[in-house]
Amino acid sequence: MPLYSSCRLKLDYLRAPSGVHRGVLSHTGLGKDGQVLILGNSVADCSRNASHGRETGRCLNQSTVLSRALSTPATNDSGVSTYAGGAGPLSEYERRIASGELVDGDDFQVDTIQELQRLYRELAELEESCQLDRYTASKKSQRSRWLWSRLIPQSSYSPVKGLYLYGGVGTGKTMLMDLFFDQLPSNWRKKRIHFHDFMLNVHSRLQMHKGVSDPLEVVAGEISDESILLCVDEFMVTDVADALILNRLFRHLFSEGIERCVVHAIGSSTDYRKIGSAEKGFYFIGKGHPGFLKQKFQHLIGHDKPGQQVVEVVMGRKLQVPFGANGCAYFPFEELCDRPLGAADYFGLFKNFHTLALDGVPRFGIHNRTAAYRFVTLVDVMYENKARLLCTAEASPVELFESIVTVADAQKISPRTSSRSQKKDDVDLCVDNELGFAKDRTISRLTEMNSREYLEQHEARLQEKASGEAHLNGVVVEA
Repeated sequence: MPLYSSCRLKLDYLRAPSGVHRGVLSHTGLGKDGQVLILGNSVADCSRNASHGRETGRCLNQSTVLSRALSTPATNDSGVSTYAGGAGPLSEYERRIASGELVDGDDFQVDTIQELQRLYRELAELEESCQLDRYTASKKSQRSRWLWSRLIPQSSYSPVKGLYLYGGVGTGKTMLMDLFFDQLPSNWRKKRIHFHDFMLNVHSRLQMHKGVSDPLEVVAGEISDESILLCVDEFMVTDVADALILNRLFRHLFSEGIERCVVHAIGSSTDYRKIGSAEKGFYFIGKGHPGFLKQKFQHLIGHDKPGQQVVEVVMGRKLQVPFGANGCAYFPFEELCDRPLGAADYFGLFKNFHTLALDGVPRFGIHNRTAAYRFVTLVDVMYENKARLLCTAEASPVELFESIVTVADAQKISPRTSSRSQKKDDVDLCVDNELGFAKDRTISRLTEMNSREYLEQHEARLQEKASGEAHLNGVVVEA
């Protein structure tokens, strides 16, 4: 998961609005090693020779790293603490370990949290220069700087060095990014968003600015004006059109600054999503039980009567929900993953429903590769929205994707299967690098979503929401 960050101190080059070159971007890549990005998008001529690559970690043993990294506030050369009270992601990480919320002794996460703490500290020190405070930043002055930056090209520099994180599935990239984001002051101009949602937002803005000579420049200016710190989870590009848009958008957002980041690997091979307690209640394996999932669905919604519903998506699009009631939606697999639907439809669905009953998830192979891609996206959106999944499937999550392999995996099976040609004995083998990498994330997330801890947290959120709504309606609930 990559993280980039920096702030703006001077005007930018022509075509690069000053407001554009600020922010934090975080993402998880699509490869076998997921990637996370926190981008510092202010740039500088003087930083052209900044070193690339991963900064060398400190050669300390495990107990020393934990003790010094988690307990000692950062100090400047004079020995004075550079952030009040040792605040920031480091302190919160230490608290969660002490309370048992996180597993102790993960050197890889400790090394990463130190980099996040460095980013937090430097941003806090330069809060005023970066114009992070939403209440003191003047929109008028921002527009003025944007105008002058176009008329008078000037040099700029990035006082905050960005961070690019990557690692395997379930190693804590999203958790660490969220921990970092949650510790940022509430008055800062910040935003945390999933990549799918980010791209939908970009496309919507582009539609609004049709006819403008360079709509991407306008969109970049709007994004940076709204959020100096932008954290984007699950950054992955599989669509050619999106790649072209992002190429130009990032040029506007970051100019030449994107490569001036520390590349940091979360080298852990531990998938924490698979450590949770197993739960058998919501993932049902088997075929030949018509009506079974509908009965479970009816049990969830109680006495409410399910019916067809319509969900607003984006730009006038609508999604038909076959059965919906009490925050729960029921779909046959074919209606949600065999139709031309995408992330926009799934985000629209889970803005209205907290639980999905999905009937008949098949094994995936070459014959239904497109459906597999949609299923991967569906699970990503569900996980981002912390939704609950109730489903029937032909096999376990691992077995569902057995026939989806990367080129490298195919070569291990049989050298000739790495080619796109299909033989009789490999008739359903799907050799697809993108899907072969993405399946590990999907399997990991399905496993966690079926754990006792995940389901208990989901239930707790529902009760908290119901309690809040009751208070808003003037209803007092007594124990």
